[in-house]
Amino acid sequence: MNYSAILLKKRPDITITSDIFEKVSKPVPEIAEGEFLVKQTHMSLDPAMRGWMSADRESYIPPVELGEVMRSSGIGDVVASRHPDFPVGTRVMGMMGWTEYFVAKGGLSPVPTSVPQEALLSVVALPGVTAYHGLYEVLKPQAGQTLVVTGAAGSVGSMVGQLAKLEGVTVVGVAGSDEKCHWLTETLGFDAAINYHDEDFAAKLATATPNGIDLFFENTGGVAQQHIYQRMNAHGRVAVCGMIADYNTATPQPGPNWMNIVRKRLMIQGFTMPDHFHRFAEYGQKLAALMMDGKLQYRAHTLHGLDSAIEGINLLFSGENKGKLIVAL
Repeated sequence: MNYSAILLKKRPDITITSDIFEKVSKPVPEIAEGEFLVKQTHMSLDPAMRGWMSADRESYIPPVELGEVMRSSGIGDVVASRHPDFPVGTRVMGMMGWTEYFVAKGGLSPVPTSVPQEALLSVVALPGVTAYHGLYEVLKPQAGQTLVVTGAAGSVGSMVGQLAKLEGVTVVGVAGSDEKCHWLTETLGFDAAINYHDEDFAAKLATATPNGIDLFFENTGGVAQQHIYQRMNAHGRVAVCGMIADYNTATPQPGPNWMNIVRKRLMIQGFTMPDHFHRFAEYGQKLAALMMDGKLQYRAHTLHGLDSAIEGINLLFSGENKGKLIVAL
């Protein structure tokens, strides 16, 4: 029996095009002692994958090598095993790549079969732990503060806002459509949400943050950044998680002038989650408990079939995805 996998064939120039990938067929391998075979059921598509495709070897994680299976996290079921800790029927989550089957010796985490895979990838997996770490370990929220999060309707931003609301923080989301803004306020309970395409964005931001901004969770860069940065309060904190607005551009947009960092004594910290793998289980347990208690909501944008990842990943950069982008295999 054969299975399909998708390899990274060449580096993207600026945008991700289908010709950088190659779909291959491989025989399902026999497993050795200490190994187990996973049939992947759901793959996660994330903005960070754009960086993993590049040739940058000074980034926080090595690039995917040409000819290798494209990197991604996912969920699957163990269908054959010679590993005592991963019997057949165990559901696991972790880095498996764009592939229908994956052989592992470890490195994957068992997850409950009672929780839908989409919920696990949307809340407990990389988006959730990224939101949790960035909010609690970098921004350190306190009740009564005001937080602005960009990419607020995305998988990370939506978790950041909901977690902050649980701490008594006023939350303002920035998103790219009126529909997304409506979802943030009417379903997730954000105090306000602003479409960054609006010509009067700066005025709407000022109205939504009459007491200034204490916390800024930055996922996107782009046109909103300057306006948010200028409204930061003294001793404000900024967590820089991503710059998706610049991932598919030849020349990144100029950033804000540093004068305001001095004037307002701001703390600005970039972070990436490979530095904190040892805390994934801890964060995941806390997020799962909140989700099971009905305190965290999510929505998933699910594509179908391995091939759908090739074109589907660009939904992240056009902003057309509504919620966590997932491929169901």
